[in-house]
Amino acid sequence: MTSPTNRLAVVGAGPAGLAAALTAAHHNIAVTLIDSAPQPGGQFYRQPAAALGARRPQALHHAWRTWARLRDRLDAHVAAGRIRHLPGRHVWFVELLDRGFILRTLTADDEPEVFAADAVLLATGAYEKVLPFPGWTLPGVVTAGGAQAMLKGGLVLPGRMAVVAGSGPLLLPVATGLAAAGARLAALIEAADPRAYGRHARTLAAHPGKLAEAAGYAGRLLRHRVPVLTRHTVVAAHGTDRVEAVTVAALDADGRARPKTERRIACDTLAVGHGLLPHTDLAGALGCRTDPARVVVDAQQRTDVPGVWAAGEAAGVGGAALALAEGEIAGRSVVAHLTGERPRIRSTAATSRTALRKFAAALDAVHTPPAHWAEQVADDTLVCRCEDVTAGAVRHAVTELGAADLRTVKLLTRAGMGWCQGRVCGPGVAGVAGCPPETVRRPFARPVPLSVLARTPSPTEGRQE
Repeated sequence: MTSPTNRLAVVGAGPAGLAAALTAAHHNIAVTLIDSAPQPGGQFYRQPAAALGARRPQALHHAWRTWARLRDRLDAHVAAGRIRHLPGRHVWFVELLDRGFILRTLTADDEPEVFAADAVLLATGAYEKVLPFPGWTLPGVVTAGGAQAMLKGGLVLPGRMAVVAGSGPLLLPVATGLAAAGARLAALIEAADPRAYGRHARTLAAHPGKLAEAAGYAGRLLRHRVPVLTRHTVVAAHGTDRVEAVTVAALDADGRARPKTERRIACDTLAVGHGLLPHTDLAGALGCRTDPARVVVDAQQRTDVPGVWAAGEAAGVGGAALALAEGEIAGRSVVAHLTGERPRIRSTAATSRTALRKFAAALDAVHTPPAHWAEQVADDTLVCRCEDVTAGAVRHAVTELGAADLRTVKLLTRAGMGWCQGRVCGPGVAGVAGCPPETVRRPFARPVPLSVLARTPSPTEGRQE
């Protein structure tokens, strides 16, 4: 095989990024795989650090064989020089040049680097949707994915007595994982109504493996005697130095907390999640078309910016299997673009993508957050933690100052102007304000110190020939 000359930069080493990188490298494309994590795998295949000496890390995963194959193929391509894996780097800007791209990164020590590429594939994943409620800022209240990351990556429990709450399929592996690791699960609180699955029976029945997986989680919950409350939601978390209890309530048909159904559950940890949102910052800065749910792509995972592809959760949240299929399709499309060949997309990958997208859409329709969740957010509840903005301040901006969109709310209250730049508080502020979510285009994908900008090499200094 001849030495690779075409250069592909893949941002993100989760399932989609790995599948794309491996596919491209197999077809003699030189791949630079850039990832913020110290190890490949993303959140789904997150591994404990080697220094922790985990004896059975596979116990934390239900797709270990798939991960093992991906890892072995990655190691082989890295050893052969076809993939350059760069962990611990944050890509904060991608510059579109007349010919190709320049990617600007930061190391863990805030050292700037630049890399050149002929094509870019964005596999930047997703982050959790955070909806505020009274007490959500207490120590011990974490996101569901955060609790899972602590367990998978650090082999630690966020607490000994946990409540897992919110809505979405992520709650099941989080609850069973915590219980298997020794935490006592006081309750699993799911806002969705299980009967809603009946409206999607045909779509769900087409995925017996997924149904068996869900049944396995249900069986583990039964073995650990975890109380499960459906059509319920967390109304508030209570405590002084740490969360000590939560109050939950049943939901009526309209998604409102029903009066006189509140119950208090003691716990020292609350893991809460209401779904995922795609990371679209890099795509937006490049000028790719996005909407609040995804980076918009075509049948080959191409964005509307020539030379830029997107795959996985960034192109629409749908799980690891869908991300693998999209990554392979994107990788093959990149190969065709760089070599001038006709795209050769495997029919099995395309068929799998179509079916898994339908499955993801069905789950999304069932697991929507309660329609009137914002009504239970008291005026003194912080909705923007970075800038200490309360729900009352947001409502005042709308009702008294005339704010009609999120940008105006931000200007009047500073909600979203802090370190996270609205990534965490955005959905909460939008819900409390009653404004539709907006697609935000930021010049940089993450905050960058001025000292880094001053030390950033020019494109010619960082070009990798």
